[in-house]
Amino acid sequence: MNIVELQNGSDIRGIAIATEKEQVTLTEQAVRQVASGLRSWLATKGSGPFRVAVGRDSRLSGEALQEVLMAQLQQEGVVVIDCGLATTPAMFMSTQFEDFDCDAGVMLTASHLPYYFNGIKIFSRQGGAEKSDIHYILTHTTVHEAAEKGSYQQKDLLTPYAQDLLQKIRQGMGTNTEKPLAGLKIIVDAGNGAGGFFAEKVLLPLGADTNGSQFLEPDGHFPNHIPNPDNKEAMASIREAVLREQADLGIIFDTDVDRSAVVTKSGEPLNRNNMIAVLSKIILAEHPGTRIVTNSPTSNHLKTFIEALGGQQVRYISGYRNVINKAIELNEAGLDTQLAIETSGHAAFKENFFLDDGAYVIAKLLMMLPQLQQQGTTLDELIAALQQPAETQELRFAIQQADYQDYGRQVIANLANHLIPGWQIDPENEEGIRINLTGPYGQGWFLLRMSLHEPLLVLQIENDEAGHLPAVVQAIGRFLSQYEAIDQSKLTQFLAQQPKI
Repeated sequence: MNIVELQNGSDIRGIAIATEKEQVTLTEQAVRQVASGLRSWLATKGSGPFRVAVGRDSRLSGEALQEVLMAQLQQEGVVVIDCGLATTPAMFMSTQFEDFDCDAGVMLTASHLPYYFNGIKIFSRQGGAEKSDIHYILTHTTVHEAAEKGSYQQKDLLTPYAQDLLQKIRQGMGTNTEKPLAGLKIIVDAGNGAGGFFAEKVLLPLGADTNGSQFLEPDGHFPNHIPNPDNKEAMASIREAVLREQADLGIIFDTDVDRSAVVTKSGEPLNRNNMIAVLSKIILAEHPGTRIVTNSPTSNHLKTFIEALGGQQVRYISGYRNVINKAIELNEAGLDTQLAIETSGHAAFKENFFLDDGAYVIAKLLMMLPQLQQQGTTLDELIAALQQPAETQELRFAIQQADYQDYGRQVIANLANHLIPGWQIDPENEEGIRINLTGPYGQGWFLLRMSLHEPLLVLQIENDEAGHLPAVVQAIGRFLSQYEAIDQSKLTQFLAQQPKI
């Protein structure tokens, strides 16, 4: 296998543990090559000796692959700092904290993917590696013959990272009170990933009662649920815990803590559009009139909500690096943009290096809690004005064609020429095709786009009038039926479960 095939956008990902159906692709040799490529990449930015911090999430393959990566870096003269169990945003901060002063931070993680996957995320002092950087790393893997082996040390990163969060939270609250969250019960669901530290190192020092927190122990088998705030079962798990424990707030992280979501005291999930709305309200109070970049499949109601607060929503291409880079681009053009966020939970603030940091998202929410208590209001009430759709649906269609990218894009382009009454193209869209629905198809929209990394067409539908999903899906199915390479089995399965129309 060519190592370049491990590139997954701005990340490196592969199979690290063999299964009945999967062979290992992220091999130890591949990891050594990545280490060599990383050293080559750093050499384009300055002269050595280079300092690199390396951490991992709770995956079963993480420790062994970390050892291989660090050993190769040392062999090539790189000073290595072993951070052990860490989070993705913390690894970036290893390039910012004076006590670490690293040229790069490397995180071994595959986010929420199944246990047999693993991957590598890379940061420089300027931020996350771009697609072009990863391509360079994977194509410049010549071993550097160092005159002297690099040194090695172990260093705890999560503690100073948590202390940095504590300082920012207290500053954001405008208080010198040691325990400003005293009297509040806040529980954490880490999904057996790397986020368990947040209960012990952030919430407890702030005075919160964290009894009832669950799945804090790292376990790469992920025995309880997928560590993914965008997963229905995961959100149901934290919701059940919040209601059972009568908690004031429930927090859930993904495996490497670059994403998060919350459940309010009433059991309502704040994720997807709801999370974007809450964070938009916070950031617009701090920066009136600012722009907020989101990915494409956000609700029409979110746009209305943001504009009513005096802000501007910029819908852009899906992918956390895409929305972050769009926000950076707007700022460079002199257009103030304080937040970049995806419905998946990736959120990055200008004030925090535009780093997608799930723990910092929670920090922004925590800053508000004492004030909300004093005002006798709740997180739910902050977004009471956000209208909720009556129904939503997502369907994915496999493209059974070797040149699936070109094929899928052509299908999307052809749909623009096959509009029917009640369908109108939304011009404020930069990904796939977004159709506004009226008349016999209710009041809503659908988006048909290519998956970022897989041979799939992704269909997302939202409607304010219940009962119209089958008609919309059926009409889309009639259009797709002319394309033999599009697998409509998911569509057929969905329609079979609906009342006949």
